[in-house]
Amino acid sequence: MTQSAYIKEIVKYGLENDQEKLLAVLNQLIEHSRKSKRINFALQLQSILKEGLRHQETKGLSKVGSRKFFLKQEEKIIDELVIDKLTSDYTIQNLICKNDVKDELEFFIKEHNSINVLQEFMLPVSNKVLFYGPSGCGKTLASYVLAGELEKMMYVINLGAVVSSKLGETSKNISTIFKKAATEDSIIFLDEFDSLGKIRDYNQDHGEMKRVVNTILQLFDYLPQETIVIAATNQLGMIDEALLRRFDLKLQLDLPGKKEIRKLINLVLKDTPFKISNRTQLTKIVGLLDGQSYYFVQKTLINAIKRTIFNFDEVGQVTPEVDLNIWEKLIKSTKE
Repeated sequence: MTQSAYIKEIVKYGLENDQEKLLAVLNQLIEHSRKSKRINFALQLQSILKEGLRHQETKGLSKVGSRKFFLKQEEKIIDELVIDKLTSDYTIQNLICKNDVKDELEFFIKEHNSINVLQEFMLPVSNKVLFYGPSGCGKTLASYVLAGELEKMMYVINLGAVVSSKLGETSKNISTIFKKAATEDSIIFLDEFDSLGKIRDYNQDHGEMKRVVNTILQLFDYLPQETIVIAATNQLGMIDEALLRRFDLKLQLDLPGKKEIRKLINLVLKDTPFKISNRTQLTKIVGLLDGQSYYFVQKTLINAIKRTIFNFDEVGQVTPEVDLNIWEKLIKSTKE
């Protein structure tokens, strides 16, 4: 099915208020986008979907994904709190970042690919990673890369939703998710990890926060080495120091600089017939993009390519040259 066909079905089920089919088609479109290498579009859709799920009432979309009405309590928790369970085909080549970050990730991957050798020498295997940095710096994509390189199933969990949904049951819910993931030697991706610090904002006993933090500390300590936990946060300062110490690898991901922007441009154009010949104007555009997110760079470039195509009178006359004037106007009009 094409992307436009999925969109038509989404509109149809939305107008019909058929939430179950709407959610099913949305998930299919996200998976289709991943397989089509439109990773940023897939992540954007997933972000919209999880925001919608988070604000639904108990009888809303968050219950639609349940396969049966009467499930065991553990299965209910998994269905309600796990945003997605997926595999990934992304590799380290899909990630644009600083060289030192990429080196650390490659070593982490090598550790897990050589886990049997390390265990023979009774050496510990790193399995807890924290990505931190501003929105749009590639934290989620980095988790997809690890899942793809290690060929592991990944549970995507929005910790903010887990914490705020039923505050008093947070410890039990997190334990259930860890237990399920550990039985499959999979990856647990905890988004909005700083949400643990936000428990202080609730008008409840601070003992609840201590219980949650202690639960996660225990889960971290007894986590099987084959199971990996990846956490992501925009607010490192809100995370408990004891939790921070448990991570084997803490990596800061930054917004792209000019060097990374050029690498991303080359990556986007790699599988297309388009090229950029005017290096002087490209340097100007890279300057305009400096400080923007990876998503913004890719989105404006792809839109520029589309408008370049549509600018020609006939499809047969398309030349593989990106119209940089169009791209520059897009950047200036949509700059974040």
